Amino acid sequence: MRESTQQIFECQRMKFSEIPERLHRLLHAPDPIVIHHVINVDSKDQKKTACYDIDVEVDDTLKEQMKSFLLSTTSQQEIANLDNKIHETVDTINQLKIQRQFMLGFARDPQAFISEFLVSQSQDLRTMKDIVGNPEDERHGEFYLQPWIQEAVRRYFYAKVQQRRAELEQALGNS
Repeated sequence: MRESTQQIFECQRMKFSEIPERLHRLLHAPDPIVIHHVINVDSKDQKKTACYDIDVEVDDTLKEQMKSFLLSTTSQQEIANLDNKIHETVDTINQLKIQRQFMLGFARDPQAFISEFLVSQSQDLRTMKDIVGNPEDERHGEFYLQPWIQEAVRRYFYAKVQQRRAELEQALGNS
């Protein structure tokens, strides 16, 4: 907005639909027109002052413009609702497009599709659980022959044996 407009409306930006509200606060009824005129009602020429209210009908073009403008702003809500429906429809179309591509990939080559899908799901699971590792290295047999693997297997089996032992003791203790 221009500086002069900013000073009038006391803001830098405003929505188009706020214009009538802000203008209404600035518009006031005009001051009445006062006409000083001497009306001679006495034959003796006595001068008297009198005030008369005279109603003057004038076509108010601004009123019609404001009425049409306000009617257009009421349709703004309808436009916003339709706009929301359009966005929802576009989102639905995009989701259906992704779903179609997914199904077409499976239809073309089910075996390759499932392999790629499992790799993708595995990567997602690793990301979710913050598991670090290189999937490419894990595909090769040499990876599982490293010394730390033997230690990990021992610890795993020890933990499982301890778990089973605790379950057995609990079962025997409850009997």
